[in-house]
Parts: sequence; C-alpha cells; structure tokens
Amino acid sequence: MATKERPVGKTTSRLAYTFGAFGNDVFYAALSSYLIMFITSHLFNTGDKATNNRLISYVTLIIMVLRIIELLIDPFIGNAIDRTKTRWGHFRPWIVLGGTISSIALLVLFTNMGGLNKTNPWLYLLIFAILYITMDIFYSFKDIGFWSMLPALSFDSREREKIATLARVGSTVGASLVGVVVMPLVLFFSLQSNGGTGDDRGWFWFAFIVCAVAFLSALAVGFGTREVESDLRKNEEDTAGIGAVFKMLVQNDQLLWVAIAYLFYGIGINLVNALELYYFTYIMGFSKGFTILSGINMVVGLASVSLFPKLAKKFSRKPLFIGCLIMMLIGLGIFSVAGSNLALVLFAAELFFIPQPVVFLIVLMIITDSVEYGQWKLGHRDESLALSVRPLVDKFGGAISNGVVGQIAVLAGMTTGATASSITASDQFNFKIMMFAIPAVMMLIGMFIFAKKITLTEEKHAQIVAELEQTWGEQFDEQAMESGSLIKSEDLAAYVPVAGKVVALKDVSDPAFASGKMGAGIAIKPSDGKVYAPFDGKIKTVFATRHAIGMISDNGIPVLIHVGIGTVELKGTGFVTYVNEGQRVKQGEQILEFWDPTIKKAGLDDTVMMTFINSELFEKFKVEVTPGTQVDHQDLAIEIKK
Repeated sequence: MATKERPVGKTTSRLAYTFGAFGNDVFYAALSSYLIMFITSHLFNTGDKATNNRLISYVTLIIMVLRIIELLIDPFIGNAIDRTKTRWGHFRPWIVLGGTISSIALLVLFTNMGGLNKTNPWLYLLIFAILYITMDIFYSFKDIGFWSMLPALSFDSREREKIATLARVGSTVGASLVGVVVMPLVLFFSLQSNGGTGDDRGWFWFAFIVCAVAFLSALAVGFGTREVESDLRKNEEDTAGIGAVFKMLVQNDQLLWVAIAYLFYGIGINLVNALELYYFTYIMGFSKGFTILSGINMVVGLASVSLFPKLAKKFSRKPLFIGCLIMMLIGLGIFSVAGSNLALVLFAAELFFIPQPVVFLIVLMIITDSVEYGQWKLGHRDESLALSVRPLVDKFGGAISNGVVGQIAVLAGMTTGATASSITASDQFNFKIMMFAIPAVMMLIGMFIFAKKITLTEEKHAQIVAELEQTWGEQFDEQAMESGSLIKSEDLAAYVPVAGKVVALKDVSDPAFASGKMGAGIAIKPSDGKVYAPFDGKIKTVFATRHAIGMISDNGIPVLIHVGIGTVELKGTGFVTYVNEGQRVKQGEQILEFWDPTIKKAGLDDTVMMTFINSELFEKFKVEVTPGTQVDHQDLAIEIKK
C-alpha cells in the first residue's frame, strides 16, 4: 500500500502554485522571444554572411514548423495526463518531469553545442530540431498539466479564485521580469559587449538562470501542492483533438469569427513585441532601453488588468475592442517615426502595450460566452473545446511570429556581428515596414472582422442564458419519468434552499416562473445569501453566470434553484458557487452564495425560486410551507410522491 502524503496548508499551496506560474512564464518568455534573438545575433558566425543568413533562416523555419506540429500533439498530451494515475496524482509528475527535461533542453539550445554549428552545420540543424521538439513537447506536458491542475487544488470556488488570481499575478510578473533582466544579465556575464548585444557566454548564463528558475518552480509545485481526490476527477472521455475543435468552429460562427479576428490581431502584436528588443539594439543602439520598457510594462500590465472590470461596466465589448486597437495603431504610428528619441519611443510603446491585457480579456469573455451561444444554437455544450481555442490561436500566432522574426532579422541585416552602426538606411526601412506596417495591416483586418462579424453582445448573451434556463428541463424525457426509468423510488422530501420569507410562486414578477412554465415549487425572499442543497443528489447544471443551479435527486427528480430575477445581467458578479457539474451533494450542503446588496444595487429582485420540472406527472406534490412565514434551510419545503 502506498504511503499517504503529508497534508499541505492553503498558504503553502498558494505560494507554490504562484511560484509555479512565475517560473512557467519566465521559461516561456525566454523560449518565445529571446531564443530567436540569440540565434539571429550570435549562433552562426561562419565568416560567410550568406551562409549565416541561410542557416538562420533554416533554424527559424524549423522552429515555426515544429511549433505548429506540437499543436497537433497537444490533445494527445492532454489524454496522457488524464490517464496518468500515480500516488502523486495526475498532474504533479508531469509538471516535475516536464519542467526538468524542458529546462535542460532549452539550456543546450542556448549554446553552439560545442562548436557543432561551425564544424557540421547540417548535423547541428538535425540535433537542434530533435532537441527543440523534445523541449517543446515536455514544456507542453508541464504547461498543460500546470493549468489543468487548478480545479484539482480545491473544490471551493472562492479558494480557486484566490489561487487563480495569485497565479495570474505570478505569470504576469514572470513574463515581464524576463524583459527587465535579459540584457542586464547578458551584458553582465558577457566578456564583450558587441555593441550592446553581448556574447555567447552572456546568453548562456542568462539561459542558465531562466532554466534554474523554471526547474525550481516545477519542484515547488510538485512538493508544495496536493491534488484533491474526488469522484469528480474520474475522466472517462478522451480529450478532443484538433479535428473536433475545427468541426465545432464551423458550427459555432461567433467562436469562429472571434478566433479569426484574434489570430490576425495576435500575429500583429506578436511581431511587434518580438521585434522591440531588435529596435532598441539595432535602431537605437541602446539595448538597455528595453529594460526600462519592460519594467514599465510590468507595472502598467498589472494596472491595465485591474482596470478591465471598470471599463467593461462603462463600455460594451465591441467599441472597447475597437477603441483599444485604435489606441494601439496610434502607438505604432508614433513608434514608427520616433527614431532614437527614448522618451517618444517609450510613450509610443506604452500606447501600444496598455490595451493588450484588456483586448485579451475581451476576447476571453467572448469565447466564454460563445459556450452558451453554441449550446443555444446547436443543442449541446462544448465548454472544453471552446476554451481550448484561445491557447490554440495563441500558439499558432506565436509559431508564425517566431518563423517570421528570423527572416526579418536576415532581411534587415540584424544578424551575427551586426551593430546599430552597421545597419544601413535601407535596412532600417525594411525593418520598420515589417515591425510597424505589416502588424498594423494585420490588426486592421482583425478589427474589421470583429466589427462586422461579432454579434454576440452582452445583452444577446443574457437573453441566451435566460432562454437556456427556461429550456434546461427539456433534457428530462417525460416518457422516461412516467415509466419510472428516471424516478427509481416513489418519495422525495425537498428542504428549503435558503432562509427567508416564503412567497407564493404565482406572485413572483418573472412570468416564466409565475405561470408555472418552469414547474411547480416555492419562492423565498432571502434573509441571507447562503443557498443549500434541498436533497441528496447530483449537480446537473451550473449556469455560467452562477445565479442558477440545476440538480437531480438520487431517485431521479430534477429541480432548478434560481437566485433573483434578471440576475443573469450581473454575469456572475456577486455570486460564488461551491459545486461543479457532476458533483454529488448531501441535503443541507452549501452549494452557492450570493451578495444580496449587489443584486439590490443593480435594481434587481433577489427572490429565490425552487421549481420542479414536469411536476404535473407526480401523484403527490405538496408544498409544506405557507406564504408569509419565515423559514430556514433545515425546514421541509415540499413532499413529492410519484
């Protein structure tokens, strides 16, 4: 029998997971942005510029192709993680193993492999490709395992939100901090400055520090967290492949269009972000200026994310998205004529950077809303598939950017031995076309698609969720209920879900509930915001806006518990759910909590309704509480007999 692991406290788990997110993004930033800089600026120095450029082109194209291939492998990685069963859980073994192997591989990629790049370039390219795909696959094992692990750390929604928030801060700081330290570290360890580009020794020690942080952060997650064991985590279905994602995109037009718009936008911003260090190094001749920009970005990025809720309340998503892109395009325009004026460059770069976290969140919200849109349009819910689209598009855009950046460096003469003084006016013109004009065109295409094709507004989504609420009970076949295949025993005692004052269901202000369309039941004017399971059973549906939960009893009787009228408009603000779909609960177990002042401040009715679908099929349906009386969640509400 396996030895039971010692328990881990919440604080330890939070800190370990946050450090894991920090190290994960430190690694990814070095991989996606600075490995290309090392390859183009230092790796090939054969003495023949044409040969150097050809080898750089080959390497960067290899990177692009392998990153696209890795996208096809991702679903199999997800399946392998799901099928992993060890005493240490599904995720932690892969996080530690993936973090270890990917860190070693990346460190080797930041070297010339003992001079093999000169003595046998073709063998070097072969080994580079093998090492790169190995590193990329094991990093994906770590990355997918790490972010998939979040739901397994706790079944408490508030605890999950705290962990996720801390992890987001850790990843944001990690990604930004690499930009702050990259050139100071490279130049500190370099024996020669080489016009501010450093040398092989400096880049190796920069990579060593990055890989050490990534390795230690993987160990921290492995030893500092524990996965919660539950029947909920038993996954009997394989993770869907790329084909399933594309099939769903064809059917869900709103998800398709936001993905296409985001792809064009993503390629544009990835190009600019990847070329900023080249600009400071080869156009301005001041690589340390990139450190200043990255430091500002780290602070501004956190502030920009915190502003999103306020902006989302004041502006709808489409004008906010378009406004953000216009601001970014203005930034690009100023950037393109800023020359070596540091103050103007920093101002333009911030105009370009500030909206990026906001655009990311807008796209994420629309993708999330498209889950309900797809359910409403197609009759089935594809949550995991829909949410996989954003990272898929991010990875594809990053792969294209990696391949193009190497070609741009060759086109602009920014390769081994180049300095700011060696870059000609023609080289500068070519570089600026690729850094500013091409991304601007890509972003304009993305903005046009978004403006013309995205019709899934906040109001439309609220209407869709309201319709889904009214039709959720259609999944329970009436004939099956009548035949007894759903209802396995005759009686059910349902208890009051929330403390408060009983209201006759026919008197509530929502016609769907008052008319009986949603089934018979009770309504309660709540005295607190704690909602409890009315009987033993399984959670069938947790609405995305967290204001309603569908349950089915152990003997097969479905119920809907709905908090407030019109509260779908709050989009989850003021609501916390403590359960997940498929989870078994006991009568009296808290399943939801809401902040009543939030509902009232929005001018909405806070009445809680509990209704039973197809209640007319029961032989007995007796309401045991009287309108006008005060009740508690331990009081019997309804008795049902088939």
